[in-house]
Amino acid sequence: MATTTHSTSTEVHENNLETYSLVWLESAMNEANEYIEAQKRLRKLINHLKIFDDVEQCESYMRSVPKDDRIILIISDQLGQDIEGISTKVNALVDQILLDQTTRFRNKVDEILPINIFNSGTQAEKSTTGLNGQFVFSQLLIDRLLRMKPKVTDKNELTDRCKKFYKNNSSELAIIQEFEKDYVSDRALWWYTRESFLYRLLNKALRTQDIDLLFLFRFFMCDIQKQLQKLQCSTFLRVYRGQVISKDELDTLKTSTGQFISMNSFLSTSLDRRLALSFLSSSTISDDLQRILFEIDLDPTLAGIKPFADITSSSFFTNEQEVLIMLGSIFRLVNIDCQNGVWIAHMAMCSDNDNSLKPIYDYMKNEYDENDSGSSDFSFGILLFKMGQYDKAEKYCNRLLSELPRDHPDLAPCYHNLGMVANHKGKYDTSLEWFAKALEMYNKTRQPDDPVVATTYNSIGEVHFRKGNRTNALESFKKALSIRKKRFGEEHLQVAMCYHNMGNVYQEEKKFQEAFECHQKSLMIRQKYLPTDHPDIGASVHCIASIYLCLNYPDLALQYYNRALEIYQKSLPSQHQDIAMSHYNLGLLYAGKEDFQQALTHFQKASTIFHVTLPSTHPFIGIVNQDIQRRCCGTALAPWCCAWTDSCVTPTRSCRPSARRWGVLTLGGLIGVIIGKPIKGFIDVNDV
Repeated sequence: MATTTHSTSTEVHENNLETYSLVWLESAMNEANEYIEAQKRLRKLINHLKIFDDVEQCESYMRSVPKDDRIILIISDQLGQDIEGISTKVNALVDQILLDQTTRFRNKVDEILPINIFNSGTQAEKSTTGLNGQFVFSQLLIDRLLRMKPKVTDKNELTDRCKKFYKNNSSELAIIQEFEKDYVSDRALWWYTRESFLYRLLNKALRTQDIDLLFLFRFFMCDIQKQLQKLQCSTFLRVYRGQVISKDELDTLKTSTGQFISMNSFLSTSLDRRLALSFLSSSTISDDLQRILFEIDLDPTLAGIKPFADITSSSFFTNEQEVLIMLGSIFRLVNIDCQNGVWIAHMAMCSDNDNSLKPIYDYMKNEYDENDSGSSDFSFGILLFKMGQYDKAEKYCNRLLSELPRDHPDLAPCYHNLGMVANHKGKYDTSLEWFAKALEMYNKTRQPDDPVVATTYNSIGEVHFRKGNRTNALESFKKALSIRKKRFGEEHLQVAMCYHNMGNVYQEEKKFQEAFECHQKSLMIRQKYLPTDHPDIGASVHCIASIYLCLNYPDLALQYYNRALEIYQKSLPSQHQDIAMSHYNLGLLYAGKEDFQQALTHFQKASTIFHVTLPSTHPFIGIVNQDIQRRCCGTALAPWCCAWTDSCVTPTRSCRPSARRWGVLTLGGLIGVIIGKPIKGFIDVNDV
């Protein structure tokens, strides 16, 4: 039988921007009016429709859909007539699907609710989520998007993108055109609560952190925030939200009592507990799902909270007592227990001044403000770079370049940021070209001793360091240090960065005493001015660990590597390269101690992150896997090692020398030569 597989929504390879998709398995789909009309009706609520006449291809497609997306499967004709519970009457089936979707939209219990948890007193590796860094950066991402300056083209950019996605959907295109014509900012809540493309696309983009789509939605999110601020409730409220969650999510919540929770979406709640429970009890769930009722206390007198409001008068549905809580609000989970088969989670909204995340969150937010040259796109690019989203950072910097006049002062920092991206992607010559452009622009617009010039010299030194040009690297770092000490004095974070980088050069030159002294100076400054779990402190700790290892103090090195990893896991996204590098060095250390099980575990964690964050041809991916083969495959773990590395990329011989230099020096590894030379000024890891 010939196989048919086609999409009636977008091009086949484009991702579904909505959470739900329709899959129709039909042995003999025809062009009869009944089928055409059914497809049109269905796509009023679910745009993405895939049609198959082959069971295997249908199953293969469904397995490829992201696990948190939802599929409604239609099986008709001979393929479905013998399956219990499946209607073969097309019109009746469509009516039921539309009714179910409308109910889901109104009661929200089946909606996927993205939750981040910040575990304030945990070893992140053993925490319930291991996503403390994700919590931080999710908050920063929301903050930066909401603070962007609006542009007159914002709405058109969003509608153009939506038109492409819904290009064959006449119903949704009509709503998009209506939005394009009639939208005004003080009707944002009305549009958000309407069952349309805005709600479906925005909520999935928030759940998946689709940077491109969230960037287009930024003006709409800002308008919702402004309306909520105008409608802000003035009295204490207790609101309710029924939700269906997985058993894994429930287990995470059960072990997170007392911790901070952020739901990365606009949270729709009800003032009526009985109504929320009725919605919950009417939902059909499978064995791997659980019902939970969130009881949330909202106190408007707390300082620094995000807005919440009864939006009944501004909603598309004016007969519902709905309280909408602003995106990114933070709560403390007070307790959770089971009552009559339903889990009850009691949460209280937190002031920004309440949570233990505040020091690092405030510092990091201020860090972007200090680097903000006035362009919201530029500061957004800095955040993406800090998140390890190098392709996205490059994209938004290039966007800025295309929009700015040739003599605009923002060009130089934009060139600099593109140089940073290229450096982290292993494109060192390209990186130096961008930095040269930045210096050329700074020479026209800044004084020679301006701190931003020092920043570019520092970055040029980092590139030379990665290329193995230690003399050029040290020269650039000393130029940066001279400017910064002259401007800021000895105790400043930018001075600390220079000492940190000079320490790396001395370590590579096997001048371990000088290296240790530089890293010790850097760490002392950072500890004085940074939060305890700031990633820059983690970097200093990591480098000191490497020096201890080089000097044959493996137990001290292990303590420091573990402390660095703990800091990174609390302050960086879970797939950040610095976390991978910590795992890689721990793998090398455990291999040297002949603890091959631990070595393999850390190597595999490093390799997994590098596969996600680096291009498939990047040499370091192969280097990690070669270390797995060389250090673990000769042991009893050989079957696991070989199975792991068989699917991984091995670098070409031509690129290995510079790649090895990049990997070891960035990590501070230097495992090759172990000597017993004593060092002055040991630091107790408990003091870090």
